[in-house]
Amino acid sequence: MKWAVVVFPGSNCDEDAAQAVRETTGDTVDLVWHDATDLSQYDAIILPGGFSYGDYLRSGAIARFSPAVEAVRREVAEGKLVLGICNGFQVLTESHLLPGALLRNNHLQFRCEMVELIVDNNTSPFTRAYQLGERIQIPIAHGEGRFHADPETVADLRNEGRIAFRYAHSPNGSVADIAGILGQGGNVLGLMPHPERAIFDWMGSVDGRRLFQSMHQYVEEGLAHARANA
Repeated sequence: MKWAVVVFPGSNCDEDAAQAVRETTGDTVDLVWHDATDLSQYDAIILPGGFSYGDYLRSGAIARFSPAVEAVRREVAEGKLVLGICNGFQVLTESHLLPGALLRNNHLQFRCEMVELIVDNNTSPFTRAYQLGERIQIPIAHGEGRFHADPETVADLRNEGRIAFRYAHSPNGSVADIAGILGQGGNVLGLMPHPERAIFDWMGSVDGRRLFQSMHQYVEEGLAHARANA
């Protein structure tokens, strides 16, 4: 299995994400510059945290026009797994690959702390290693992490099982305490907390490991099935 971590000007969690994948799965990971136009060689793609293009206009608003995001759009249509972490989640909403928007935290403060999440869906390619309703510890680091969507969209997310993670105690005022959501096809996850910062005991939690391992297992099973039927 081969992963890509897309690097925008202003990304600062790209190396963290790549190292997390290597440490948890042993897979090959490439850092791919934002001008890449073809990501078809990769089985999974990560849009990392940071401040893409300086977060001018709105967080993720400029990154949506990059060649790499257009390439991501094509891979999403092909069923590839795409994980957007923090700023990557913002890029996915700005690109309309996920619904809703990420707004300023309701207290107007930047928060960097460990938070408790509740696993709301454990059947997705990203969450299959967790237990439904399990409470896990994952850190946040954001000033614009408040998920917002209209009531109809939130109802759809609930009814379709597309709320992947909720905050046990929301640190930012997100509607319905939403911390992470899935795309309609189930192969895109946007998550404000940082699982790549929860893979070793010394980080304060290892609960992020299973997210990357879930993705690895899902893709490897698909590749094995394809080989068996070739």
